[in-house]
Amino acid sequence: MRAVRTITLSALLMGAAAVACGTEAAEEAGPGASRLPRWSEPSSYTYTLESSEGERALIGKFRVTVRDGEVVSAVGLDESGELVAKRSRRDVPTIRGLLEECERARAEGADTAEVEYAGDGHPVRISLDWEKNAIDDEALYVISDYEPTAS
Repeated sequence: MRAVRTITLSALLMGAAAVACGTEAAEEAGPGASRLPRWSEPSSYTYTLESSEGERALIGKFRVTVRDGEVVSAVGLDESGELVAKRSRRDVPTIRGLLEECERARAEGADTAEVEYAGDGHPVRISLDWEKNAIDDEALYVISDYEPTAS
């Protein structure tokens, strides 16, 4: 099983944007904080996305293929995912797109904007809650089966 570290984005005031964009290693958040390995989003990869919680269009489980930084295939792996994928693969984001959503939530003062990273630095779980007392504004993204591929 891969080691997973939880990083609260609000604690990474200076380093979160760089990590989210995959361009630089995380800066230490403070005493005792662990450093993440450098991870840069490759131009081509595959991953499985399970998107849940909240009342949103992007709900379901998908197998996603990214080429040259763009989603070229999104296959629904459950009933909800099939409906979304049939509508448009553009509704399914790249990992970069998910991290940008998290950064936007943090910048706009969301109650929760957290990312958990695998040992190699790629994100494995993104949890958002825009307003603490609002119902159905949450988003949970679980990233698995991540595999960089040759362009």
